[in-house]
Amino acid sequence: MFGKLEDIERKFREIERELSSPEVFNDKERYAKLTKRHAELSEIVAVFEEYKSIHTQLAENDEMLKDADPEIRELAAMERSELEEQIQALDAKLQVLLTPKDPLDSKNIILEIRAGTGGEEAALFAADLFRMYNRYAEIMGWKVELMDANETGTGGFKEVVASITGKQVYSRLKFESGTHRVQRVPATESQGRVHTSAVTVAVLPEAEEVEVNIRQEDLRIDVYRASGPGGQCVNTTDSAVRITHIPTGLVVTCQDQKSQIKNKAKAMTVLRARLFQKAQDEQQSEYNAQRKSQVGSGDRSERIRTYNFPQGRVTDHRINLTLYNLDHVMQGHLDDVVEPLIRHHQTQAMQQDVQP
Repeated sequence: MFGKLEDIERKFREIERELSSPEVFNDKERYAKLTKRHAELSEIVAVFEEYKSIHTQLAENDEMLKDADPEIRELAAMERSELEEQIQALDAKLQVLLTPKDPLDSKNIILEIRAGTGGEEAALFAADLFRMYNRYAEIMGWKVELMDANETGTGGFKEVVASITGKQVYSRLKFESGTHRVQRVPATESQGRVHTSAVTVAVLPEAEEVEVNIRQEDLRIDVYRASGPGGQCVNTTDSAVRITHIPTGLVVTCQDQKSQIKNKAKAMTVLRARLFQKAQDEQQSEYNAQRKSQVGSGDRSERIRTYNFPQGRVTDHRINLTLYNLDHVMQGHLDDVVEPLIRHHQTQAMQQDVQP
């Protein structure tokens, strides 16, 4: 690892020298590329410099342990314990920083939540999950924008689609894709029996136009009058948009905005994300061996987590994680679940030494 870190530091210094060159500064494309790479390497180099500094202090400490003065030797022994703890912490941090990065981690996402088995109770839990992700986004300083929703009469969602934008959104939420199971007593249950329902969650990295080529002749665009809650214009004009991608059969609807143009733009964003995810899935299926580093497949049929309300328990089945702070998690404090998933993924990636 030390040799790899030295190579990274050498490359970092080369980039710094290049960035100070007037020729590179005038080449906007080259300058942008180098600036991005400089930012990617800066934290690794900073931690590595601290790591080397502590090693130097350890070498000096070794000399102090040989001193004739017993008080100096005692102080050196106390200091050495602290230095060794710092080295262990920095070593672990460097291993994480050297873990191959998922190129999609910095992307914004399209979040899709759909009620599964369980009827109205599943729809109500879909609404609960949407509120949970909204609160987590608030904690993280992200922006959530509703794109489409199919509401039920009791406040649930048969389906809800939203975009979430901010720093490292996909990296924090990518392991949420899958089937979320809830066990609780529904409000409509008179006998107090616990029911089991399911909701599917899909986290799609938002794709840029250059990443997905969509031909206009492959689209069928229909407009219609929006339904459900909304302002005067929403319910009285043909503002809702349905886009069908003919080659794949994918259908996207958006009716959240009063403007047909805005709804079309949002629907295209969702369609682009779904096509991008479809292409990613097809590509990944070609090298399943590399998928060993993944925490679960993200398949919507896969049960990834259970929320047991009578016991106040949340269990993530992929890493055998069980927590008894369900209320805290449902209030948007998802890091209790997200962080262990990320650490597990990083450990697997380091062991397999393959690109996530």
